[in-house]
Amino acid sequence: MNLLVAGSDRVDAGKTTFTVGLLAHTGARGFKPRAGNNYWFDHDDYLRATEEGRLYGKDAERLAAASPGDVRPEEINPIHRLWHPSPGPSTGLLGREDQQFVVDRVGRDGAGEFVVNGTVDVPDGVAERLPVEAAPRVTSVPDFNDLMSAMHAEALSDLAADVAAADRAVVESYGDVARPLSGLEPDAVAVVEPGRARFYDGRRYAKACEIATGSPGDGQLEERVDNVVDLIDRTGAVRLPALDGETRADPEAVAEAYDHAYDALLATAFD
Repeated sequence: MNLLVAGSDRVDAGKTTFTVGLLAHTGARGFKPRAGNNYWFDHDDYLRATEEGRLYGKDAERLAAASPGDVRPEEINPIHRLWHPSPGPSTGLLGREDQQFVVDRVGRDGAGEFVVNGTVDVPDGVAERLPVEAAPRVTSVPDFNDLMSAMHAEALSDLAADVAAADRAVVESYGDVARPLSGLEPDAVAVVEPGRARFYDGRRYAKACEIATGSPGDGQLEERVDNVVDLIDRTGAVRLPALDGETRADPEAVAEAYDHAYDALLATAFD
């Protein structure tokens, strides 16, 4: 059984909280193909990881902790992007007005390989804490896409094989991207936003991803959730109550609070 959790808001849709509760509810292993955090706004998370010469974020850490067994964040999150606030009105290498890409970690072991944005000043702490001195530097989107077609695609392909082989897997997307793994056809999909979750048949959702018009984002063409779900009917929807911080920090407590949503998602998967 493979389930996909996507979000209709670019940030703070509630995907990770929904996903960790779903892992507790089903006993599945979580996967986060792509993730990212910000050197400035998530500095404590950045420091905690890079003190060990690693780069990962709290979302992958939460999914790893909620998954069965002893799982490292990098095992379930092969690509992590470090951002930095973008000064001035420039949109930067990847077209973002609010933040600029600094470095990618690519790979599923603790060290991984790194790719550096050659058009920005890399913070001193990054160079001191991560092995980026000999990493490839990209200066244009075409160059970056060429590199991603090799390094990033291989890392995602390895993860996709693990997802396919798992008895129970939950894949969490990032931002408002509809499908974080090319070719993924889940049994059911939950689209999460503040206060609500909508459910979709996985096969129909995957087909809609194939025909949806892609838009440039994050260095490659990606389908956005709203473009995809506009093409298909949902199987159901439920309200999600707001959760306090103590509840959000406990996967079992989230599983209890969102029990009705998980039952509806599983009913779609097994319909």
